[in-house]
Amino acid sequence: MPTTPTTTEYTPGLVIQGFTAPLNLRDFKLIAFDMDSTLINIECVDEIADAAGRKAEVAAITEAAMRGEIADYKESLRQRVALLKGVTVAHMQQVLEERLQLNPGAANLVAACKQAGLKVLLVSGGFTYFTDRVRDLLGVDFTRSNVLEVQDGVLTGLMVNQPWGDICDGEEKRKMLLQTCAQLGITPQQAIAMGDGANDLPMMGEAGLSVAYHAKPKVREQAMVAINSGGLDRLLEVLKP
Repeated sequence: MPTTPTTTEYTPGLVIQGFTAPLNLRDFKLIAFDMDSTLINIECVDEIADAAGRKAEVAAITEAAMRGEIADYKESLRQRVALLKGVTVAHMQQVLEERLQLNPGAANLVAACKQAGLKVLLVSGGFTYFTDRVRDLLGVDFTRSNVLEVQDGVLTGLMVNQPWGDICDGEEKRKMLLQTCAQLGITPQQAIAMGDGANDLPMMGEAGLSVAYHAKPKVREQAMVAINSGGLDRLLEVLKP
């Protein structure tokens, strides 16, 4: 029978398993981040739904999807986006300006990674309207997310099919991680993947180091590093620059 990796509380609120810390940050060449509830403080789809009076309904689907209780992530996202029909771009801008914030330690961690020579990938089941802003704030090198369809400044309740792939679910996140590694001429073992929800597990499973940030139980159990308290830059306690 396979043995379960030993889980160790490395420092309070920081759990590691399957390796001996500290590691050298410069041994890695890419760090991939989920966006919603990882790099940023909100689930954007839930906040957009607030304008349609449907936040509770949408948030319940989001929570179930992040816990891995919904098998078809793509269909769950289509359901949630359909409930956004009629919300204006002006409201999305309001969410961007008034509710979206980087999570603690995000800027510090990205800066440390870039200084150590790593490229940064942002891969999200969320939307380009928000990933573009986060990309520009942090100087992210590569992004992959979904595009909301807009007509006359209003959401139609649909997403736009993109030539580079289908809805960005867990499998698309995994593919994007592998494609980016190939593009950089590195192996997946030289990548770090960081997320909080079940749809992050496929890319986390490919990476040389998987990191759960304030994550759902299923994700914490499988990650090599679990940051359960404090900011994203607590990763630097086990990855020395």
